[in-house]
Amino acid sequence: MKAVILTGFGGIENLKYVEDFPKPEPKEDEVLIRVKAVALNHLDIWVRMGALPVKPELPHILGSDVSGVVEKVGSLVKNVKEGEEVIIAPGLSCGVCWDCQSGRDNHCKDYDILGLKNKGGYAEYVAVPARNVIKKPKNLSFEEAASYPLTFLTVWNALVDKAQIKPYSRVFIWAGSSGVGVAGIQLAKAFNAFVITTAGNEEKAKKCKELGADLVFNHYKDDVVKKVREVFKEGVDVVVDHIGEATFWKSVQMLRKGGKLVFFGTTTGSKGEIDIRYVFVREIQLLGVYMGSRANLFKITELFERGVFKPVVDKVFPLKEVPQAHKYLEESKHFGKVVLKVE
Repeated sequence: MKAVILTGFGGIENLKYVEDFPKPEPKEDEVLIRVKAVALNHLDIWVRMGALPVKPELPHILGSDVSGVVEKVGSLVKNVKEGEEVIIAPGLSCGVCWDCQSGRDNHCKDYDILGLKNKGGYAEYVAVPARNVIKKPKNLSFEEAASYPLTFLTVWNALVDKAQIKPYSRVFIWAGSSGVGVAGIQLAKAFNAFVITTAGNEEKAKKCKELGADLVFNHYKDDVVKKVREVFKEGVDVVVDHIGEATFWKSVQMLRKGGKLVFFGTTTGSKGEIDIRYVFVREIQLLGVYMGSRANLFKITELFERGVFKPVVDKVFPLKEVPQAHKYLEESKHFGKVVLKVE
């Protein structure tokens, strides 16, 4: 089958397009998907660079967010039919442990993400457990459907499950033009929250406001903490931080007493420093987030089908142009998601 394989860790030169990679064969409880589109995430870049403690066996296939058509089902599969248009829930777990059975599958000791250790969707075909297959929203194209699972699932966990967002909460989200940012803005506005975000230029700021953001600051030029405190002297209720080292302490400083920092991702590094006294005196909650429950993706998909959430696809590249797509993502040229079309 056609695929883009990772042959070594480092730069984009390690991504090789091939046409003879072995096609996966689904197990009894698995489904074979003919991939139509796969979205990029920063996770792809971290895996490619070998920046994570967990490294896959090489050659590897990246890609967590997949949409496609069911090609074949295993003998034990009853809930999925051949020919159905589907998306894949990117979190992989054992499915039988206490955490999985209680809807906390992202806490499973065997938890993995498609494209992290398991081979992902930068290919014509991918095989996944049948429980990870969800029907594609009828109103979305394959490219649009591939754009939302990982980011919206993570942000749902952050804002709904962890931060327990309430109507009219004051929410700050770093980098509103990112995949996580566009998901966070839409989800927070669905709760009628007052949303503050950041963008690197006026064009991106305008698009953030069109998505629903109430205020947008320039994270390159503005003293963001000062700006936020000018709007809300006592601070905001929730901060969503997926940047890491460069923003972590600033995120804490923006919170009101009893506020919540939900955080994931370390794009700028993982060695954040904070004043511990500031945290406990103000009873600030630090809430780590790692993906989210697969069950939440059913609700998110329903909300896309109802038009509550809208996909934001910035640019679509053909599968052969994965290196160019990675470069485009790394240079932060995008607003929303970068997607690969697989033909």
